[in-house]
Parts: sequence; C-alpha cells; structure tokens
Amino acid sequence: MSTITLISGSTMGSAEYVAEHIAEILENDGFSTEMLHGPSLEDLPLEGLWIVVTSTHGAGDLPDNLQPLADAITQQQPDLSNITFGAIGIGSSEYDTFCGAIRSLERLLEDLGAKRIGDRLEIDILQHEIPEDPAEKWVKEWAKLL
Repeated sequence: MSTITLISGSTMGSAEYVAEHIAEILENDGFSTEMLHGPSLEDLPLEGLWIVVTSTHGAGDLPDNLQPLADAITQQQPDLSNITFGAIGIGSSEYDTFCGAIRSLERLLEDLGAKRIGDRLEIDILQHEIPEDPAEKWVKEWAKLL
C-alpha cells in the first residue's frame, strides 16, 4: 500500500490538527502516512496519494506557510498527472471567500494534471467547533475510494 502524503497549511493550527488526526485514523486502518506542514515543492513526492488540508485566511488566501508551495507550483509547472488527492478546507461561512484557499489550490493541482478523489470537504468553523469531527467522517469514506 502506498504512502499517503498529508500536506497542511495553517495560520492558527487548525489544519495541522486536522491533518494529524486523519493521519492517525489512516494509520489505524493500515495506511502509511507522511505529514508535511507547509512543505516546499522539493519535499513532495510527484506521484502517489496526497491529502491537502488548508485553512483560509484574509480574502480567500492560503496561509503563509503554504503560499510558497503554491507559488513554486505556479512558477515551475511540475507534471502532477501521477498525483491523486483529497482536499479539505477549513473556513468561516461568514466570509464571501469561505474555503477559498482549498478551492484555488485544488484548481492549481488539477490544472497540472492531478486528479481529485472524492468530494472536497469544506469545514465551516461556525458549524463545527471541533473541525476534526467532520474530517474524521470524511477520511473514512475517502479511504474506501482508494
């Protein structure tokens, strides 16, 4: 079974906590995981399975620790056709740019050939005080699609 690379971007830590929680669930189900918080492009395998977890801040922006990765992908245009991924966004629906960061990152990955597995999870912190709860439910269903 291949390793699932979990990529998180967070301003306040929520996305990191969610990524760590779902990694634990995946490992309990027999998957191998690698956790990367705010990685560089050089840190990432350009094939296999990714789960991207990011919060949104500002006007739909990526967190500061994930923006350099998006910039590098945009500039270098790597072939991501050997990547399949899951996507989780965390935000507040009181803003027009709710989960804008995961939506823009997902488009960037897909434009370079990556294929999303399953539906994108958008966690509204106004409805889910503990974002790990909906993420746990999502990852159990997502893993069935592998």
